[in-house]
Parts: sequence; C-alpha cells; structure tokens
Amino acid sequence: MPEETTVTPGARQAADAAVETIQREMTAFARRARASAGRMHPELSLVSYTLLGHLEERDGCRATDLAAHYALDKSTVSRQVAALERAGLVERRVDPEDHRVQVLHLTDAGRRILAQVTESRRAAFRERLAHWPEEDLIRFAAYLERYNAWPQAGPGADRD
Repeated sequence: MPEETTVTPGARQAADAAVETIQREMTAFARRARASAGRMHPELSLVSYTLLGHLEERDGCRATDLAAHYALDKSTVSRQVAALERAGLVERRVDPEDHRVQVLHLTDAGRRILAQVTESRRAAFRERLAHWPEEDLIRFAAYLERYNAWPQAGPGADRD
C-alpha cells in the first residue's frame, strides 16, 4: 500500500502558485510561438508548420490521421491542408495499398520551406538559450518531454 503524505497548507499554496506560473508562462510561450511563426514565413502559420513537420516525420499520412494526432477538428485540418495545397507545399497521392485513400505528402517546395523555417526556429531557440547552463537545458528538455507525454483523452482534452 502506498505511503500517504501530508501536504502542509504552505506547500499546497506554493504548488498552486507554481501551477499558475506554469500556465501563464506556457500561454506566453504559445503566443510567442504563433507570432514568430508568421515572421519566419508569412504564409506558414504555426499550425501549418506543425502539420508539415508531422507529414515529413511520417513520410505522409491521411488528413484524418493529422486530425486525430493533434486532437483537431477535421474541418480545421481540411482548411489547413487546402491552404498548404494551394501554396504548393502539400500534395495528395493515392495510397498504393488502398486506392480509395488519399495520403498527404510534402512537395519539394514544402520540404524546402519546412527546412528553412525549422532552421530559423532552431537559431531563435539557440539564441534565447545561449547563456543557459547545460544542466538547465537538459533538465528543461526533460521537463517538456514529461509534460507533453501526458496522455490525452481525445479532442479538447488538453486545453492549454
């Protein structure tokens, strides 16, 4: 049987304050990420960048897979994919295993734009974190992985 721990009111208040700070700072981080995405490539929103990255990582997938992976509404993904197709960054191909299914793939232009934006984002992170000690970087990376590993229960479950 697990050992029960008693949490003092002071410790509970400190933990509550820390959670509030985390929420506030994660919101600021998300706003900054959305704003910087537009500066790095005017036609590539943060959502579009994320979708392109997933398509590259998976070497293509269906739009429904994107919606499920990111817990997004299918209509949202459909609009984003349509914009990426119009921009010439994504193309649909018939699945060789099932001709009824269309798989989204990056075009050569999509790969180039994704690589450019990814390098710009890396450079921005490197600059912002340049003066952090290595131990802090490693710890921060581990905390972010741990936070993002939280299992999602479905669309809307993770309301960050």
